Amino acid sequence: MLISIILAAALAATTVSASPIAENNVITIPLHKRGSPLSKDGKVVASALARQVAKVQKKYARGHAAYKKNTGIELFNGLDSKVKRQAEPLTDEEDDLLWAGTITIGTPGQSFLIDFDTGSADLWVPSSSCTSSGCSPHKKYTASSSSTSSKKSGIFSAEYGDGSTASGPIYADTVTIAGLSATSQYFSPVTSESSNFSSEPNDGILGLAFKSISVIGQPTIIDNLYSQGKISTPTFAFRLATSGSELYIGGVNTAKYTGSIAYVPLKSKTYWLTTGSSSVGSTVGYSGAMIIDSGTTVIAGPTSSVSSWWSKVSGAAACSTSDCGTTGYYTYLCASPPKVSFTFGGKSFTIPSSDFN
Repeated sequence: MLISIILAAALAATTVSASPIAENNVITIPLHKRGSPLSKDGKVVASALARQVAKVQKKYARGHAAYKKNTGIELFNGLDSKVKRQAEPLTDEEDDLLWAGTITIGTPGQSFLIDFDTGSADLWVPSSSCTSSGCSPHKKYTASSSSTSSKKSGIFSAEYGDGSTASGPIYADTVTIAGLSATSQYFSPVTSESSNFSSEPNDGILGLAFKSISVIGQPTIIDNLYSQGKISTPTFAFRLATSGSELYIGGVNTAKYTGSIAYVPLKSKTYWLTTGSSSVGSTVGYSGAMIIDSGTTVIAGPTSSVSSWWSKVSGAAACSTSDCGTTGYYTYLCASPPKVSFTFGGKSFTIPSSDFN
């Protein structure tokens, strides 16, 4: 299904690199996948669909606001005023889909289960000083227990689709991923989390987008690993599958794919923003800017683009708010699912109907 928000393409397997990379050893981080929240017992969960819309809208609004603050330039026209009015339904779905792995922060290391998100650029985890209900089920960072912890000036604040927030001070400490340590990595041990976060399986989020959309405004973990000589190229790659999913830091694992990698230029160093197209069969339904985002389960776009895309699908119809929880979703005939593909750099990637549904 496609929904009416800023365009985001979540692919079954994604390699992220701005330019061709040399073969080298890579560091592997196992990722854990949880089931999709969009259906339960074979039936669509309307509140979960609506929540997906709100989360993605607010996420890009936050990145847009950070980019404008950092550069003084508008990244998306007319996004803030529309998105800030969007409410995220309060639901408690235990099967949220998440690509998460373990990192440690501090010396000695304190372990956290982290959502690796190419659609944001900040790292945050709960603080031991957090007493709000959203923090209670999660692991917490204790600054006094780390010999390399350093408090910095400023406040981090992230607002989500239902108006809930996570906020706290800004620190720098050693962050370790699969044996690679970035020293003086800026992050926020948040001291306040809304109750919504109590049902989230991950402790925090590690952003893999660019510094220009960082709320904290400091180099990302990839930036620091590269500048500190821990990796030879500022590259990472995801393998997202039903099992054996992994994140590779500093290169790609040639044993996990066949053929050649399709490299495409970035439109800007903000999100992983490039140009591509999406087709229904042999008919191009959309061509233009796309964001590659590992942190969302939806493929989404502006209302007019989405409507145009679905007009190419035989038997497609807008889904009612009573069935889908919000406007912007579409349905299609299960007996004849559309043949969906995305094209980047002249290379076509087919989306299996089982993944598109």
